[in-house]
Amino acid sequence: MTETRANITVIDEKRALPPALRWASAIQAAFLILIAVIALIPIIAIFLGTFQDGGSLIRSGVSFAIDFLSFDLDSYRILFTESGDYFRWFWNSLWLTAVQVVLTLLVSSFVSYGIAMYEFRGKRIVFIAVLIVMTVPFEMLMLPLYMQVNDFELADTFVVIFLPFLAHAMTIFFFRQYFLGVPYEIVEAGRVDGVTEFGIFFRLVLPIAKPAIAAMAILNGMMCWNNFLWPLLVLRSSDKFVLPIGLNTLLTPHGNNYDLLIVGAFFSLVPILLLFLAFQRYFIEGMTAGAVKG
Repeated sequence: MTETRANITVIDEKRALPPALRWASAIQAAFLILIAVIALIPIIAIFLGTFQDGGSLIRSGVSFAIDFLSFDLDSYRILFTESGDYFRWFWNSLWLTAVQVVLTLLVSSFVSYGIAMYEFRGKRIVFIAVLIVMTVPFEMLMLPLYMQVNDFELADTFVVIFLPFLAHAMTIFFFRQYFLGVPYEIVEAGRVDGVTEFGIFFRLVLPIAKPAIAAMAILNGMMCWNNFLWPLLVLRSSDKFVLPIGLNTLLTPHGNNYDLLIVGAFFSLVPILLLFLAFQRYFIEGMTAGAVKG
């Protein structure tokens, strides 16, 4: 019993920080809380704006000097009862984002695994090509890509939204850097045990890469969910619009539905917030590991 108390005392003494370090930790925590509050201000402003008249809000701007007695739920009523198009756009964006994220992670990780773990002729050229593609703005590729889509008669289809981006250069580069830190002995041990190359990748390597997968799932999910330019170029039917395009159609020369636009924009934040909360425990670890492997 005496030994146990002595051990507890030693642990408490180790945990006790000097006053200078305690003050530094308190200042750091206060600074991070301040940054979080500043980052939340736009979200809070949009949320408060959903209860106000959209036209007056656009004319006078967002202000926290709000008359709470003038709040109403008309915008929510319109959104949930009279706007079937909004939920169609929301659903299109939701399932397209899910499909694109899963397929992009699968294809890009598979390509990067081959670049990182195998030796073949032209390997360096392939990797340099990936780096070059990363430096090219999408606006330069948009026209030739659109011409290819028309030649293959894929315009105005859901497939064309995600098909050109499955082998994503940035994702390939990130996974390649991560896989370089995976011990090659794991691959060799799998081969000795008779595991196939696909089995080594899916059963041995991918479980180790969970932090990288989580980080890329968040980043690719944000890009897919907010993608506006490419769907605007290739989609023509209103029932196939994704959420960014659909919300943009609420602003027309004949009238602007700011009430529904503000509420719809606020609810468009929900999937990204849920995605981040689901993978946040791996996000920082994956970003850090992918940055230092080389």
